[in-house]
Amino acid sequence: MTFDKTNSIYYWNRRTARVEKEQVYGDRVIQWIYGTTPGQILADRVLSKAFLSRIYGMYQSSGLSKRKIQPFIQEFKIPMEDFQPGPYPTFNDFFIRPFRAGARPVTHLQNEMPAFAEARYLGFEKITADQKFPVKGSQMSASALMGNEKLAKPFQGGPLLLARLCPTDYHRFHFPDTGTPQESYAVHGDLHSVNPLALRAKGDILMSNERNISILETQNFGKLAYIEVGATCVGKIVQSHPQKDPFVRGDEKGYFLFGGSTVIVLGEPGAWKPDADLLEQTSLKRETLVRLGECVASKS
Repeated sequence: MTFDKTNSIYYWNRRTARVEKEQVYGDRVIQWIYGTTPGQILADRVLSKAFLSRIYGMYQSSGLSKRKIQPFIQEFKIPMEDFQPGPYPTFNDFFIRPFRAGARPVTHLQNEMPAFAEARYLGFEKITADQKFPVKGSQMSASALMGNEKLAKPFQGGPLLLARLCPTDYHRFHFPDTGTPQESYAVHGDLHSVNPLALRAKGDILMSNERNISILETQNFGKLAYIEVGATCVGKIVQSHPQKDPFVRGDEKGYFLFGGSTVIVLGEPGAWKPDADLLEQTSLKRETLVRLGECVASKS
């Protein structure tokens, strides 16, 4: 997450092969909340609490929110030709719009892990305690992210992919391989923004926000910890795939209702490695925008 003096966010776009500036939803509000003392107090005491997200989620799921859809599409230049056509009776129906058939092909090479979300990715071969980006390494450990030291043990010292979804993005998330679920549970917490400006101001967000965690046994990449992180005004994290049923690479796992969110995938040491361009851009403290289904890691 490269910043300039105006706190603008820059990322690497894999498809255009260039650095681009992120158009942030609610940019000035986020800068005030996480860049000032009164804003941070308000975030800690009110804005990050579940009741506020539930109330806002009710509005986003009401017919009154429909009027926001067209201005949102125009302001953020949403490529609606990639998505199934409406109508969308509420903003949340628009927010979780699915791609049209064939719009995002999934790599089926067994040694390639497809992107499980259309998002801005960071990749790490392993997390170390002295790491500072995007937050302190000790806060990004498997046990801190998963909230369960015993279940986290197989993933200590393993690879990590972090996919950040902006409010303007496709908000469904998918399975990165074929396999079977082993365990799933929730870790309750706050709902702070996952915007890079918020992460820079409050480094424990990924470890203290509301999270859903699934342990998956996969055919090609061993055991994975799949973590969905809630955020401010995320009305709900919905598991659309039955949590005890086997799954197929590319299947939809679930979706986030309104708000920016994050999906994190942890692996066992030496089982797989994030793609070279993700590792390079992460070393430059910059995210990489990746389309759903494209390769993000390979089997070691």
